[in-house]
Amino acid sequence: MNTTQRTVRLVLTEPLRISRSTMSARDAVWLTVEHEGLRGHGEAVTSVFYGLDTPALQRLSAEAGERLTRFAGPETALHALRVGELTAPGTPAAVTAAVEAALLDLVGKRTATAVHRFLGSATPPRAATARTISLTSPGRAAAQARRLADAGFRLIKVKAGDRDEEADLDRVRAVRAAAPGARILLDPNGAWSTGRARALLPRFADLGVEAVEQPLAPGDPDALARLAARSPLPVIADEDAVTYEDARRLAGRVHGVNVKLAKCGGVHAALRIAALLEGSGTDLMLGCLTASTLGIAPAVHIAHRARWTDLDGHLLLAHDPWTGIGGADGYVTAPGLPGLGVRPRGAAAGAPGTAPAPRTRTQGAGVPGAVS
Repeated sequence: MNTTQRTVRLVLTEPLRISRSTMSARDAVWLTVEHEGLRGHGEAVTSVFYGLDTPALQRLSAEAGERLTRFAGPETALHALRVGELTAPGTPAAVTAAVEAALLDLVGKRTATAVHRFLGSATPPRAATARTISLTSPGRAAAQARRLADAGFRLIKVKAGDRDEEADLDRVRAVRAAAPGARILLDPNGAWSTGRARALLPRFADLGVEAVEQPLAPGDPDALARLAARSPLPVIADEDAVTYEDARRLAGRVHGVNVKLAKCGGVHAALRIAALLEGSGTDLMLGCLTASTLGIAPAVHIAHRARWTDLDGHLLLAHDPWTGIGGADGYVTAPGLPGLGVRPRGAAAGAPGTAPAPRTRTQGAGVPGAVS
């Protein structure tokens, strides 16, 4: 097998402001695995929160690519990945997830099978996805909510954690008035103290908020569980639920766990957490980082497992270099095509909003070729 790596710049349509930061762009590393004339693709993106900058992501992806060349084919490599024998100890979950995605894509193409089929779903999963409104003025939030509702979105996630708590309440009131039929999720990204959360949650419940993600600063899951036990609306763990062990500690103690492939290690890691949560009283939420369709697609193939789906990262981009999962109408759908079912949108190499960096290649047994 051969591997090829390419780095692109993903630019957002507008800056995404949350309680701890503002982001207008991020880098993505595309890993392509080629074997016998077919290619599988995966994506990992940079993240300040998870400590992944561009050089580190490029280096770690290259190391993972070099390990892939030792395997005779993608099926054996995928098995090795699942049992922890492919990536080096300490490899970030985002890199593992990208490697797994590329292998799943390639195995699916080799067997003419859509990924969701060998993950247990006979029909392509389709789910209503949330769409995020960042920390912005109530008037702007209302205008965005109205456009989203008109486009078909029925689930809107409103960022919170403003220094002025009344501004958060005004933003939700504006969204509720502009999109009265929408379900609303609230996400302070860990900005509240326990006292503030206890004071605010009843007020947001009165406004019809359906659930709140990670209201407290991560690092004290027991405090989050205690808050959930007294909360008038469901509490979903996000930053406090990264690994399987994190989810195990919180199962039955919070109302939901937000599973992101980039933080847990990929589709099979996410399915392990989903199985753990079944019957515990804690529901599954599927989330994502801001990424292209390529990065979001693997999660869409298991979207039917989640109570809440928040897979809108590709919808925040000024230009998405890949296509295939939809989302503009409020619904993401796993393609029925072999593999992940996604494809480059036009000439991805020179498309607006992407800035390609030089490709690097690791070559092993197989047919050489560039990314496609």
